[in-house]
Amino acid sequence: MDIESYLRRIGYCGPREPTTETLKQLHRAHMLAVPFENLDILLGRPITLSLASFYDKIVQHRRGGFCYELNGLFGWLLEQLGFTVVLLSAQVFNGDQPGPEFDHLVLLVEMEERLIADVGFGDSFLEPLRLDAGAEDVQYGCSYRLIESGTDRLLQRRRESTWESQYVFSLTPHQLAEFSTMCEHQQTSLESAFKQKSLCSLATRDGRITLSNNRLIVTAGGQRQEQMVADEKAYRNLLKSKFGIEFKKGVCVDILIGLDVLPN
Repeated sequence: MDIESYLRRIGYCGPREPTTETLKQLHRAHMLAVPFENLDILLGRPITLSLASFYDKIVQHRRGGFCYELNGLFGWLLEQLGFTVVLLSAQVFNGDQPGPEFDHLVLLVEMEERLIADVGFGDSFLEPLRLDAGAEDVQYGCSYRLIESGTDRLLQRRRESTWESQYVFSLTPHQLAEFSTMCEHQQTSLESAFKQKSLCSLATRDGRITLSNNRLIVTAGGQRQEQMVADEKAYRNLLKSKFGIEFKKGVCVDILIGLDVLPN
């Protein structure tokens, strides 16, 4: 890994010592620079669990990715900087029920205190959460908490007066290769949310900007604006201007904008 290139990719110029403050700054920089996106899945480009391929895609080609790619690569960066990182398996909630094992990849960073890092869950916490805090963590107007669920931990996010479960995870260490079956499932199964619609989403300093099929959704200061994307040219322009993603002319992006339905 070329650490300098990675840090330039996320616009990071801060400290590099393996401390809680460094992790906090790196995590936030990553969330503000690298989009959560599934475009390759809908374009029929296989995603394999390889740190070298993650680096090539996200750093060299200035793309984003989904959890295995984003957290896999971020965990590698942290290790190169001297952090102790453990890969954890999380089960994402769909309604009241959690999904299967290895549905999501989460990072446990072990220091004086243990922290959960996650730059691959889309609209989520911008800074790491303390694993054993047991209290509400308010970040930029959003509230999160990690609570014990048997021997596991449950991540919840508060929306108005209700706590919504995001995912549950155990503290059992895993290797990247153990996520391969679910990574394949996410790309190929018609039941996978990543096959249902295209998504490219990036945190901003006061909200989030998202391309979801042929809709551009911008939230800022608690306000939401939505507009339809007219055609392929407009879609390409938005990908480039808002997310820094530019596909070659030979890549047909029609499939990325043609799956939408009317907004609810």
